[in-house]
Amino acid sequence: MSQRTIGVTEVALRDAHQSLMATRMSLEDMVDACEDIDQAGYWSVECWGGATYDACIRFLNEDPWVRLRKFRELMPNSRLQMLLRGQNLLGYRHYEDMVVEKFVEKSAENGMDVFRVFDALNDPRNMERAMAAVAATGKHAQGTICYTISPLHTVEGYVKLAGQLLDMGAQSLALKDMAALLQPQPAYDIISAIKQTYGDVQINVHCHATTGVTLVSLMKAIEAGADVVDTAISSMSLGPGHNPTESLVAMLEGTPFTTNLDHDRLIRIRDHFAKVRPKYAQFESATLVDTDIFQSQIPGGMLSNMENQLKAQGAGDRIKEVMAEVPLVKADAGHPPLVTPSSQIVGTQAVFNVLMGKYKVLTGEFADLMLGYYGECIGPRNPEVVEIARAQAKKEPITCRPADLLEPEWDRLVSEASKLEGNDGTPEDVLTYAMFPSVAPGFFATRADGPKNVGKTAEQLAAESQSKQDAAGAVKGPIKYRVTLGGREHSVTVERA
Repeated sequence: MSQRTIGVTEVALRDAHQSLMATRMSLEDMVDACEDIDQAGYWSVECWGGATYDACIRFLNEDPWVRLRKFRELMPNSRLQMLLRGQNLLGYRHYEDMVVEKFVEKSAENGMDVFRVFDALNDPRNMERAMAAVAATGKHAQGTICYTISPLHTVEGYVKLAGQLLDMGAQSLALKDMAALLQPQPAYDIISAIKQTYGDVQINVHCHATTGVTLVSLMKAIEAGADVVDTAISSMSLGPGHNPTESLVAMLEGTPFTTNLDHDRLIRIRDHFAKVRPKYAQFESATLVDTDIFQSQIPGGMLSNMENQLKAQGAGDRIKEVMAEVPLVKADAGHPPLVTPSSQIVGTQAVFNVLMGKYKVLTGEFADLMLGYYGECIGPRNPEVVEIARAQAKKEPITCRPADLLEPEWDRLVSEASKLEGNDGTPEDVLTYAMFPSVAPGFFATRADGPKNVGKTAEQLAAESQSKQDAAGAVKGPIKYRVTLGGREHSVTVERA
């Protein structure tokens, strides 16, 4: 039986620890797995972008550009892949076009190969400049469709968006399911429709595991013609993370498909991260499976964010009201997919509505979303809420590409960054300042101290294990035995070490 090879993107070095342990994994806990990852036969290795840049400078005192260069050095045979939020890059606002071009150029120079470019609203205008910048470097531009469900989202709509991304130069397409909403039949229907419409375009499928159905969705996507799928090595999988790499390999046995991954290498990668993961247990989500997402469409990270906001207001008991409000706010905004930053914007507004009354107060970000400053959504916005936003924000709605309104900012960013203590004068440092202007100054000032690992040490883990044994009923203090020797009974006391 001739088999079609399915490419695999390993996400253990980025999205897996972002999803499972709040992006806290230190580079030093990844390097020893890199040789096996490099030799295992993956289509690509996702290792940068997303929230890693933010976490590096905010929590780990680590230069994200050094991390990228280290991965390039340790994995010379691999396509390195990153997640890029289109005109948002890795920050939380739109950047002027020259900043987008500089960021892509420097990422490519430092070792990045595959740029998965997405926009939280699926607005192609917010992806176009980043995609063109990738093409200009000669690297691989992957146009991304964020998957969500609503009365307005159809197979035909996703096929149309795929065509728009191909028209702007996408070398491959990614169907990105960040909330584990992609059920098996829609996966089959969307992939097969794109293949039938556009022929031999490469399609990558990215699913989270949170709802428990998406390993089956990957199978149906492969049967429909998907070329590459994203997985995480089993010791870094499941929960709000991803489906296990080894499970995918096993699932394809006896089918017309194979991954050709090196089994022995996978076992070594698995064993490495099995040792590392317990160090970060304090950052792990308690969620294992959550099928409520099919109704609420709320990704796990968004849910925990809303819970924390409510607890801070002494209203932790009102989470169910907020969960019911989220789909209503989402509909008023034109049904944006719930992914960074739209998930935070919609979720926070739902909290405000429950605590203060419906649209009595809008967050600045939600007002901007309603007025078009983040781009266009698939559906019309509620005109009454648009009027509230206009009155509160004191600005008019827009229909143009949001970045068209931005003034050139590169020279200003260079000037401001150059004044910061610890700045090394490189364009990379200017970009770090541009992404996170409030965090970068502190990072530059302490960078020379070197990275810090926020995971627990082996000694701390051993002490915790011992205390758990004690708590589970292990005997404390000296242990007394009665033994009989030569017909005589003796009492023996053994001190615990």
